[in-house]
Amino acid sequence: MSDEAEAAAGETGVVTVFVRHGSDVLLLRRSDAVGSYTGQWGGVAGHAEDDPGGMARQEVREETGIDPDTLSLVRRGDPFPVEDPEHGVRRVHPFLFDCPTREVTTDRETTEYEWVQPPAILDRETVPRLWESYRRVAPTVAGVREDRDHGSEYVSRRAVEVLRDAAASLDASAALPGGTGDDAGDTGDDPDTVDAADDWSRLAALAEELLAARESMAVVANRVNQVMAEATGGATDRDATAAGGADRNAATDRDAGAVRRAAERLLAGLDDARIEPPDALRGATVATLSRSGTVRDLLSQCDPTEVVVAESRPGGEGRAVATALAETLAADVTLCGDAGVAHALDARDADAVLVGADTVLADGSVVNKVGTRTLASAAAVQDVPVLVVAHTDKVAPPGRDPDLEPRDSDELLPVEDGDPPAALRVEHPTFDVTPPSLVERYLTEGGSLTPDDVREAAARAAARTDWARH
Repeated sequence: MSDEAEAAAGETGVVTVFVRHGSDVLLLRRSDAVGSYTGQWGGVAGHAEDDPGGMARQEVREETGIDPDTLSLVRRGDPFPVEDPEHGVRRVHPFLFDCPTREVTTDRETTEYEWVQPPAILDRETVPRLWESYRRVAPTVAGVREDRDHGSEYVSRRAVEVLRDAAASLDASAALPGGTGDDAGDTGDDPDTVDAADDWSRLAALAEELLAARESMAVVANRVNQVMAEATGGATDRDATAAGGADRNAATDRDAGAVRRAAERLLAGLDDARIEPPDALRGATVATLSRSGTVRDLLSQCDPTEVVVAESRPGGEGRAVATALAETLAADVTLCGDAGVAHALDARDADAVLVGADTVLADGSVVNKVGTRTLASAAAVQDVPVLVVAHTDKVAPPGRDPDLEPRDSDELLPVEDGDPPAALRVEHPTFDVTPPSLVERYLTEGGSLTPDDVREAAARAAARTDWARH
């Protein structure tokens, strides 16, 4: 609906903005300076006027002190009307932004703020229909399936959030008299016939969708399986660390609440599972490729002298990564073509190659953006160690065949160039497989892994899948 149509309908356009850091969003408690919903929690909010997108960023600056230029728009949700007897009809325009900081400076419209996982909205007194606003911009299965802009660490977080949010909706609905699931796959069942078993079936089906969404990324499957295994009372490798005995016992009911709690615990633990850089990387000349958030985090910690980034076709995400590193690191940053990585290593006597991993297979092979094997092979010729940085959740169960996600052949051989000869075959994968013989070390949140450690992590990943057979 246009702004003119909104005015004609007697509706006031407003923006509701969710600012996300990691898996938490920023909630603000409204002061009496606002004039409406005093004392209630909400996102960043304001009148939409003529430009909801521009106003969303402006309100973030005014209400939080966060520079809107540092925000990344994740999603703009469809607007919807909210009727209020005291304030009339408001058409809410929801937005979700990723934010690199948790530092907030509030204005007089806010009495306090808190970073929380979004389901906390359901446990608080909030402005009307805040949960619906969030759900319109929340992660989705389609988003997990189609994201080609982020690494597997980011994508796997979103997958767990899809499961968490659906479980929270079902859990909250079940707590109401005659309640049933709402937006977690609502099928219009009779409220009197829907129970915890139905909720579990819905969540199990959703988990299966997520497992199929990105089969090339073991971390997506491992983390979804982790949540479902914990919710069924199955043993997980975080039982002894992230969850105390009482918490674990609380999440063994095979219901929506159990799934929500397990997902929230896993996501909270990810922020603490930092990978520390080895001393060899400090002040070093390092080469990398593609867009790994884990690699970028490690580079920010180790203060390298120089970083070489390969362009990383197809997609060419190395261009944006090199630009971002040049803006944030004190190091010299060089962007090179993929075919020039061997020369780039040799020309500056590189100290290490540092790459991420979408999946580490049980034998130690690394599935990562195509070009990783080329870079690792060039490094081997020049005696440059290859370090793979990845959380242990990225280790796949034994027997896993890598999905290299073949891409459209038109990217290499455009249709407008004419039909290719019938005998010509195009091979254009998104990922390749680097053998363990080319890897010096696997850097994880638990330190460096040996091949035996990788096999043990693979066995734990296999154990997580048992929930689907119960």
